[in-house]
Amino acid sequence: MTPRAASVAAVEAEPVVSPPATLDLESRRWLADLRAEGKAHDLAVVRLHELLLRAARFEVSRRQRSLPHLRGNELDDIAHEAADDALVSILGRLDRFRGASRFTTWAYKFALLEAAVKLRRRAWQGREIPLEPETWPTFSSPTAGPETQVEQAELLAAVREGLELLTPHQRTVFVALALNGVPIDVLAERLDTTRGALYKTLHDARRKLRAHVAAAGLAEAERDQ
Repeated sequence: MTPRAASVAAVEAEPVVSPPATLDLESRRWLADLRAEGKAHDLAVVRLHELLLRAARFEVSRRQRSLPHLRGNELDDIAHEAADDALVSILGRLDRFRGASRFTTWAYKFALLEAAVKLRRRAWQGREIPLEPETWPTFSSPTAGPETQVEQAELLAAVREGLELLTPHQRTVFVALALNGVPIDVLAERLDTTRGALYKTLHDARRKLRAHVAAAGLAEAERDQ
């Protein structure tokens, strides 16, 4: 998507809101130009896209060691996609900018986030989401004393039992996110849902597990782990 096309798609349905009086001059100019029409708007969009592309390239470069199989042109494609999507997000949220930082700082974060999300998704592309608790053995400490090891074993058994009380969806989400470290945006894409919905499911699953552990008389042990 070109910067111009992205700007048109995002701005059409957005209400125009005057910038707060406390904004710095540069931020006020950014907002005014991005809300303008004609050449001023087009130039501001191009400048913003260039800023976002620099930010996305920085984040891609910083994380590229985690994706050694990707080549330079593939990484640059990811940076461009991140900049394009960040541009759309920003133009659709101009009325949410409150001036807690400079506009450019606020915008920069969108590109960093988009790049990070796209890289995580690329890292998991073609990989199966682990839905079984593969990391159980790492929960117990081999250097702990006999009494602590017994407590850890009891706690682990209670958590295992608690998993059976979860709904299938809650168990899938808890195991993938909490036990196997699947990035939440990756899981959201695979399950065709949102990050917010997954956070809610994870919260409900943890609440059920804590209640089960407490009912088993292991609440103190849980806090110690």
